Amino acid sequence: MILPEIMPDINFFEFVLYPTSKGPVTLGDLIKFIVILSFSVLLSRVLTIYLRRSLKDRVSKDVGEPILKLLYYSSLIVVFISILPLIGLDPSGLLLAGGVAGIVLGFASQNIVGNLVSGCFLMFERPIKIGDQVEINGTAGYVTDIRIISTLIRTYDGLLVRLPNQQVFTTNITNIVGHPVRRFEYTVRIRYSDDASAAIWLIKELIDKEPFALLNPAPSVFVTELGESSVNIIVRIWAPVSEWFGLKTRLLWNIKKTLEENGIEIPFPQRVLHIKRHSEKNPQAIEEPKEKQFEENEYVLNFEERVLN
Repeated sequence: MILPEIMPDINFFEFVLYPTSKGPVTLGDLIKFIVILSFSVLLSRVLTIYLRRSLKDRVSKDVGEPILKLLYYSSLIVVFISILPLIGLDPSGLLLAGGVAGIVLGFASQNIVGNLVSGCFLMFERPIKIGDQVEINGTAGYVTDIRIISTLIRTYDGLLVRLPNQQVFTTNITNIVGHPVRRFEYTVRIRYSDDASAAIWLIKELIDKEPFALLNPAPSVFVTELGESSVNIIVRIWAPVSEWFGLKTRLLWNIKKTLEENGIEIPFPQRVLHIKRHSEKNPQAIEEPKEKQFEENEYVLNFEERVLN
């Protein structure tokens, strides 16, 4: 009979932690706050994963990821503000204090605010997308992620570079794969003794065999310059951006082999030297200075002897 008498007096969840203007905050209120916030985080992550899988085939990754991040953090902020009364905090007062603190922090961290604003503009304007090959401020590679504060780029040699969004947004951006097609060109040099028309015909024949060499815009092969040691031929070809590099390297090697097989060679730099031989000098004119020099030396020696004596 002692246990039933003690239990009604002990209420674990009604234990008062601290008083507030709207009443005391109990341990039960704190547990409710933690449970609701934890459940909201878990539910937001589950919904984010579900939406990511649902939008995978409908929306590109560079568009879907910013939207999912915005929905995730927005939902958590709304839930957090709505459950603040459980722990005795007034959301209106918190917003006022947050506004004042935001102004102070804004002056103290202008670079961070600038990166934040630039990140929002990057997400909406979309000059670059995740997976693009870009060159930004001397850094070239693949865009792996566009975050609110910074952009991550994986360079071609495997380094991960973090660039502040303000720097990305305010500098020149070269998007290598931004356009579906891309042009490349060679300068092929042949000897003056070789037939330039035959070389052009052979190069065009090789281009016609390449399935990824575009017909529109059409390729062009023409003589561009009569150099010091060679006739220079320009080769310009348009290709899909996904096949650009492979076609460029493969076709250059095929051009070299085909020209050599047909007796057309790439010349070495040539220089013509003119050597002039002067007439032989008079032997007497060569010997006279020696005799003079000997006489002068003898005079100096005699003078020194006379001074010593």
